[in-house]
Amino acid sequence: MRTVAIDTRGETAGKPSGEKKKRTSPALFYRQVVGELRKVIWPTRKDLVTYTTVVMVFVVIMVGIIYGLDAAFGWAVLQIFGG
Repeated sequence: MRTVAIDTRGETAGKPSGEKKKRTSPALFYRQVVGELRKVIWPTRKDLVTYTTVVMVFVVIMVGIIYGLDAAFGWAVLQIFGG
């Protein structure tokens, strides 16, 4: 974790008080975004199918668990309080 010293006037220590941050132009921002996206390791089609299958199986299992718990608690409440 990096710490930054703050002087008593609330400015960052070591930076001249009159200096403003330079704004990035939209063109430079776009070039930087494209440069960062080129560094990304994109998943292959096989990886994507595998990840999607794993997520769908997990969701179906969780839906089954939630449905089972809901049905069990509903049945228990009807047995306790009548219905």
